[in-house]
Amino acid sequence: MKLGAHQSIAGGFLTAIRLAEEDACQALQVFTKVANQWREPIVDPATARPFRAGVKRLGLAPVMSHASYLVNLCSDDESIREKSIASLAGELRRSETLGIPYVVLHPGAPKGQGEEIGLELVAAGLDAAYLRVDADGAVAARVLLESTAGQGTTLGRSFEQLARILGRARCADRLAFCLDTCHLLAAGYDWTTERGYADVFNDFDRILGLDRLLAFHLNDSKKGLGSRLDRHEWIGDGEIGLEPFRRLVRDKRFARLPGVLEIPPRGDDRGYRENLDRLRGLLA
Repeated sequence: MKLGAHQSIAGGFLTAIRLAEEDACQALQVFTKVANQWREPIVDPATARPFRAGVKRLGLAPVMSHASYLVNLCSDDESIREKSIASLAGELRRSETLGIPYVVLHPGAPKGQGEEIGLELVAAGLDAAYLRVDADGAVAARVLLESTAGQGTTLGRSFEQLARILGRARCADRLAFCLDTCHLLAAGYDWTTERGYADVFNDFDRILGLDRLLAFHLNDSKKGLGSRLDRHEWIGDGEIGLEPFRRLVRDKRFARLPGVLEIPPRGDDRGYRENLDRLRGLLA
């Protein structure tokens, strides 16, 4: 697995390149805008050029962007759904300019309308975003739907839910998946034992197809199996422990896939270098 982290772009996209180099990253995830604002900036090719060069120099491809936390394609508020479609379209355009092939997206959380309508709205929103982008010229960037902990009404906690989105979307050939290791445990997938690990990935292959698994978020979990709580922890310090990560990062099926940290800082310590060293130690 190509090991890396979600890096800041504060001060510009080259900040992420600098931090990735400092942390000896092989993979990279970034926001392409302020994650908690609806404002959709445009990235011009001149701005993107040095970022692309940095990615090439450090061998970070394939880079991932992460869509705004505000995006909720299945909101019961039509204005939020419209903003979400526009935001995802903007993310796809910026990622295309930056040479980023994958956009990671949380499926969203329905409220009063229920799960089934929520899944339909997510699929429709994905189709609408791609239609808007393609009107200006097709993009190569693929949306990676992220597995979720299932907190509240959040969709994406099960492989079956993700499959139902895929089955309803006309843009299905442009969709794939990112598995979050913390979210898997919280959602009830016990991948911590040798047997459980095999069962989880066999189920994923049967329901979604391992050919559509293109990335991992590598996080331990503060909460236990089936908690439905999204609480990330440093690698080896949570309910998952080190041994399952050893099994994962040494799995030859995932040798070329990016795996990025999204761990909470401890004071001023972002923890990326230490946690990457822990993961690299498991490869020995």
